[in-house]
Amino acid sequence: MNIQAANRPTAAEAALLETYTDQIGELPGDGAVLAARDRLFDDLKRGGLPTRRIESWHYTDLKSLLRAIPAIEPGAAGRAVASIVPGATVLAFEHGKAVALSGPDGVSVVSYGAALTDGSAAASLIAYDNDDAIGRINGSFVRDGYVLSIAADTELEQPLELQAIHGAGQVHGRFLVDFGSASKATVIERHLNAAGDAAFVSTVSDIKIGDGAEVTCIIVQTQGLEDTHLGQIKVEMGADVKFRLFVINAGGKLVRQEVHVFTAGEGSDFTLRGVNLLGGETHTDVTMTLGHDLPNTTSTEIVRNVVFDRAKGVFQGQIRVAPDAQKTDARMACNTLLMSDEAEMLVKPELEIFADDVQCAHGATVADIDHKHLYYLMARGIPEKPARALLINAFVAEIVEELEDEALIEALEGLISDWLEAHG
Repeated sequence: MNIQAANRPTAAEAALLETYTDQIGELPGDGAVLAARDRLFDDLKRGGLPTRRIESWHYTDLKSLLRAIPAIEPGAAGRAVASIVPGATVLAFEHGKAVALSGPDGVSVVSYGAALTDGSAAASLIAYDNDDAIGRINGSFVRDGYVLSIAADTELEQPLELQAIHGAGQVHGRFLVDFGSASKATVIERHLNAAGDAAFVSTVSDIKIGDGAEVTCIIVQTQGLEDTHLGQIKVEMGADVKFRLFVINAGGKLVRQEVHVFTAGEGSDFTLRGVNLLGGETHTDVTMTLGHDLPNTTSTEIVRNVVFDRAKGVFQGQIRVAPDAQKTDARMACNTLLMSDEAEMLVKPELEIFADDVQCAHGATVADIDHKHLYYLMARGIPEKPARALLINAFVAEIVEELEDEALIEALEGLISDWLEAHG
């Protein structure tokens, strides 16, 4: 990170330093883990929080936007709630603590805190790159999470729901998930505030997918109105993998969700679908990097945004095609409805192509509701507000309807409808 150490620390930076100093003697981990934490936090302290001078953070100046960080609240409430899909296996992460240590047949469940204590998690405490503020913050403070291993050839009939629920204060969690070869599973990563008071949350998910596996991951973020949510998911795909990632942001005051995907085997296919529902004066940033590093890989990314009031959205999508990645087929689109003159959406799609036998494309649109469509509905007796809601729902429903689980589709469409009804 490229911030002068001579600059006076902001209130948030000072709070992070104070928190780390106060906690370092209590954080779990052997000598290797503590050394890794010290390296991460030292880099964070020397560099400071990222500013717009750093290209990947240009539209989310964390140093300016993150005004304060709440104190640690170890006794804050965070109890598991009903799963999104009836019958799903819930692995609750209650205010920073893993409380469920058993899963369905074929799934090994270990607490990340135990892996920190015995030192086996030390290798996971590394920064993604020089500008990885989320990884550094999370690695410095994380106490617990889950380490999941889905055995080869295992097919889960019901989804796994990693339910990260918390109260006020600071919460840092990490999920390591290893999908064995030829496994099939759906995993829901769900983030919500149980109390409504301001919280500062960071979550890092490291996923490895073995050859021939078919995996669907769904991130549902519905944090509180004053929450800061820093999320990061890193995925390594083996050969002939089908990986679908759905990201739904419908909460939080300041949100940054990073997605970093790498193809480590030929024949892999990656699908990203995103829905961002933004209102008030919130700021939500979805930043994706995708590396096509081997031949015969495919990907499609579609992100839909609905922005009300004075909210600000960001989508940065970078696709890199390596020189050896011939026959790559990669397509990316970002579509936005601006529902207010003061709403803002910043879109930065990028293609870096170093191979010559590829098919790659990207595009972006920003518009208001089509007034011809609105007139059509109103001419048939539908009042303006319900007519607008129907058009917005149709705009985002296309994304959710790509899922195959009818119960999951119904639950997510209900979540989106409720949010739109409250903000429309």
